[in-house]
Formats: sequence, C-alpha cells, structure tokens
Amino acid sequence: MGKTSSWEVRIIVPEHIKSSLKLPPDEIENRLRIELALRLYAKKIVSLGVARRIAGLTKWEFIELLAKEGIPLHYGESELQEDLEWLEE
Repeated sequence: MGKTSSWEVRIIVPEHIKSSLKLPPDEIENRLRIELALRLYAKKIVSLGVARRIAGLTKWEFIELLAKEGIPLHYGESELQEDLEWLEE
C-alpha cells in the first residue's frame, strides 16, 4: 500500500468572533469541521466518503446528519466505487 499524503487547513477565528459563536468553546473546532463537510457535500464539491471523513463521522452518522439538515443524498459513480472498494477490504 502506498504512502498516504495529507495537508492541513487552518482557520484562524479571532477571539471576538469565537466569543460570539453560540457554541461551547470545546465544540467549535468539531462543529466547524462538520459544517464545512456538510457545505462541501451539498455543493457537490466532495463525495459522501470524503465529506464524512472531513466531519470525522461514520458513513451512517453522516447520512443521518444529511437527513436532519435536509440535504439530499447524492449517490453517483464515485460513491459506488468507494463502496465497492470498502467491500473488497
């Protein structure tokens, strides 16, 4: 198996904005990651598998969240391929 590469994206949130968020401070990072994943998926920028990894959720947790947020499930060729690869593992 080849080496997996990754990159890091940092979002700097000024303290005055952080304090205005209606979230407990210890939930902000996770919530921003989930919101980013939802938006990228809704805009069809990333697949379901990629979005759920960004969110740090299982496939089923992410699908449940999509339903809760009213975001339609997009299931195309790339999602089918991901599922098939997962089954082969």
